Amino acid sequence: MSGILPVLLPLEFKISKEWSLMSTDTDPGHGTSPAAWIAVVIMLVAFTIGTLAFWFNVAWLVFASAGLVVVGLLVGFALRTLGYGVGGDKITAKPHN
Repeated sequence: MSGILPVLLPLEFKISKEWSLMSTDTDPGHGTSPAAWIAVVIMLVAFTIGTLAFWFNVAWLVFASAGLVVVGLLVGFALRTLGYGVGGDKITAKPHN
């Protein structure tokens, strides 16, 4: 166990150093766009429906919800292409507090 500790300490320092860089203004704003939020909400609803359908043994609804996850992904890509993604021309960036 003591042989692992020297290996983990530099890794832990590196992770904490990178974490502190995430709050700077150079952060691209992960998840702060309408495209990201809408895509994630669609996929969460799909997973919820799929879980309930699996629990109630409704096979066709399980597969339909898997298709809805793909639809959520495609909607996210489409909205990003239309300018609603991070750095898109249709949204204004808000500063981090």
